Amino acid sequence: MNILVINSGSSSLKYRLFAAETEEVLAQGLVERIGMPGGLGKINHQRQDKKKYEAESEITNHQQALQMVLDLLLDAEWGVIKDLSEINGVGHRVLHGGEIFKESVLVTGDTLEKLESLKELGPLHMPANIMGIRACQDLMPGIPQVAVFDTAFHQTMPRRAFLYAVPYELYEQHRVRRYGFHGTSHRYVSARAGQILGRPLEGLKIITAHLGNGSSLAAIKDGKVIDTSMGLTPLEGLVMGTRSGDLDPAIVPFISNKLKLTPNEADNYLNKKSGFLGLTGYSDMRDIQRERAAGNQRAQEAYELFVYRITKYIGSYYVALQGLDVLVFTAGIGENDWLARQDICRELEFLGVKMDYAKNENLRGQEAILSLPESKITVMLIPTNEELMIVRDTLALIS
Repeated sequence: MNILVINSGSSSLKYRLFAAETEEVLAQGLVERIGMPGGLGKINHQRQDKKKYEAESEITNHQQALQMVLDLLLDAEWGVIKDLSEINGVGHRVLHGGEIFKESVLVTGDTLEKLESLKELGPLHMPANIMGIRACQDLMPGIPQVAVFDTAFHQTMPRRAFLYAVPYELYEQHRVRRYGFHGTSHRYVSARAGQILGRPLEGLKIITAHLGNGSSLAAIKDGKVIDTSMGLTPLEGLVMGTRSGDLDPAIVPFISNKLKLTPNEADNYLNKKSGFLGLTGYSDMRDIQRERAAGNQRAQEAYELFVYRITKYIGSYYVALQGLDVLVFTAGIGENDWLARQDICRELEFLGVKMDYAKNENLRGQEAILSLPESKITVMLIPTNEELMIVRDTLALIS
């Protein structure tokens, strides 16, 4: 069986075709600049044998982008299948399930109606996610579609963790609460940690650190999330590439008045012009590390803020979990920036973390236990694989 995984963004479409039984990637690619005025769209496609195809053309909408993807998958030279019937199901990454969807679901007409009702909770991503699903339904009739939600894994949080201290009718009428994101990643790496250690998730207390351009932590007890750092939106929590993370809510009207910003402009300011970018002019941790090494004081301060905010959250989750067995690093920074892992773990030595600093040095993108045997907390590096989780959920539901 083959499963196509789709991640539809506002102007992009990422895809991977998996052989479900072996979990091998047969082909993958990215379509960019969909519907962007004044320029050509671009598609990058790669087969399992590394044979690559690149092209530019006008791409007006997601349906056209998906048609290009399907044409490539079927192409005699660049493709890996001979007929669309060889695709047995499509798994879609969907940002927001609200309180409606607590797990992955087969897409039906009722599902799409409910997704439409959740647009206001994810106005940037949800319309694109829905467009991706509808495009697949139009171009691949009869092939089952599955929605896998970034928020679903966090739906086990207790009310004390997800409620905000604002008038209760905001929660009742407008669904204002903490939802959390990166749930598929947190689910994958926490489950994988248990597998590597040969221990069931029941009885394990785990903190998963998904650190990338967008970053979040999750506190997981017995395989279930009890708290997470992102909130109603992905803006809350840690310092990120272009997002501010936690701040005093009164800053929003303050900067709106000072800079003459509308609510949407203020939201854009905090989501796309803040974080590392706002502090240093660079949004990528690789640039931050380079600038630190060159003596850039603002880069140094941004890095220290990043590490401090993470360790402060870990400390609070240590209390929430009433102890900690495993700390997992994943995602772009977590998997590849050994200095960040090192500096975070140095701040946690008082909790009993004993990291193998020599093993950690220069280690990138491969599974490893990074702590010494005598460490009270096992520190692990586990590359995330959200697409594989989507494949597994899709296969389970269509089977």
